[in-house]
Amino acid sequence: MSDTVAPGLGTVLRRIQRRDHAAVLELNERHVELLSPMSEERLERLLGWSDRAEVIEHEGEFAGFVLTMAPGSDYDSTHYRAHAEHFGTDFYYLDRIVVDDRFRRRGVAGAAYDEIELTATPYGRLVLEVNLDPPNEPSLAFHAARGFRPVSDYPSTDGKRVQLMALELPRRHRA
Repeated sequence: MSDTVAPGLGTVLRRIQRRDHAAVLELNERHVELLSPMSEERLERLLGWSDRAEVIEHEGEFAGFVLTMAPGSDYDSTHYRAHAEHFGTDFYYLDRIVVDDRFRRRGVAGAAYDEIELTATPYGRLVLEVNLDPPNEPSLAFHAARGFRPVSDYPSTDGKRVQLMALELPRRHRA
């Protein structure tokens, strides 16, 4: 996949490379209470399962990362599997998107979501989950503002409770 540029924002999504692993792991660790833990070995496995595994750069700086899974992946997440049970193959899964605090409120996450939503259109919906317990209020508000709607509450194996969410998209065929 070639780099994707969000016009006017200076935001680029590019494939995660080995040189990015330390930054990805460190950023994940800083936000691990809202995500799941990720070792180097786990990152390698996630990269193998992912459809898009990208660094988010803003004006040339590492600003975050995003991992997505298409239907039919062997991904071992119970949340991914819950979406698959509910939607069959009519979904595109956003596993995690993490934006460094230095780049918040600058349109970086919105630019990344615009790209991911374009990738998701052939599947009819983009799905994800957001923590309810402990609550991730900023994420719930962000996703509601983008049009995501609750699908169901779901208990996690790690004792957290999440809300499965979906954004219905106009289905378009891949070029």
